[in-house]
Amino acid sequence: MITQLKGQLIEKYPTHLVIDCHGVGYEVNISLHTFGQLKNQDNIKIYTHLQIREDAHLLYGFITEIERAVFRLLISVSGVGTSIARTMLSSLTPEDVQNAIVSEDLNKIKSVKGIGLKTAQRLIIELKDKVKNLYGIDQIHTKSNNTTKEETLSALEVLGYNRRTSEKVVDNLIQSDPERSIETLIKLALNKL
Repeated sequence: MITQLKGQLIEKYPTHLVIDCHGVGYEVNISLHTFGQLKNQDNIKIYTHLQIREDAHLLYGFITEIERAVFRLLISVSGVGTSIARTMLSSLTPEDVQNAIVSEDLNKIKSVKGIGLKTAQRLIIELKDKVKNLYGIDQIHTKSNNTTKEETLSALEVLGYNRRTSEKVVDNLIQSDPERSIETLIKLALNKL
């Protein structure tokens, strides 16, 4: 099992990297999250997951061990392959994935291309406890008051704001202070939109 690579970055694309480790070039599939975190540097360290299939040996690379752990949890669920897991980590940060699973945020999970309602429900049912046990509940910012978020987003939608844009702003506001009222959230969100 290849668990990490440390070497010279030869090629960098949004979907993959080529890393030279002592004269051997490894092609490593990556998420957009990892691509965004990589700085323009010569030497890098990437955590990897090796998938062995009949027709190929594929390496998936991650900038952090947390991202790799989330990827491995995702692919452990029936119906979620490496391509959907990579798409999920390209659309959401590893922390967003954890938060969405723990807070049972179906809409956020379904917003990922290739994930429907049944797969989203399966992810939540199968991974909620594993995510809590793996990281400890203190490390995950649970959004226990999902109704506050939904009511705030509905109000902003009625005011003509795009739901996806509003959701990012509201998520940040709730994360910084989970006890805010709906009225306060709406006022603060309006200032940021």
